[in-house]
Amino acid sequence: MRDHLLERVAEMVTDVMESNGLEVDDFISVIFTATSDLHSEFPAYAARRLGFGEVPLICARELEIDGSMPRVVRMMAHVETDLPRSDITHVYLHGAAALRRDLTRVRAVPDDE
Repeated sequence: MRDHLLERVAEMVTDVMESNGLEVDDFISVIFTATSDLHSEFPAYAARRLGFGEVPLICARELEIDGSMPRVVRMMAHVETDLPRSDITHVYLHGAAALRRDLTRVRAVPDDE
C-alpha cells in the first residue's frame, strides 16, 4: 500500500510538471491533502524523492463529507510561471477528474486497472 501511494503521488507530481513545463525550482510551496483512508505514508515524501528537498511541503487531511470520493490525494502547488492562469493544465489521475468537471484545461488519465 505504501509503495502504491508513493508511485501514484510521484506520477501526479511528475504529470503536473510535464503538463505545465515546470521544473522543481519553479515551485514555491506545495500542499498535499489525503482522504482519511490513506495513511501508509506522507504524500509529500513522494515529492521529496523527486528532488523537492528545498521546497516547503505540507500534508493535510481532506474533510470527510458523505459521498465524497475515497482514496484521493490532492496537490495544490504555488509556482512561478509565465503561463497565464487560463493556460495552466490541471491534472487528474485514475478517476479523479470527476472531482472538478468545471475546469476547462484538464488532463485526465484513466485508471487502467
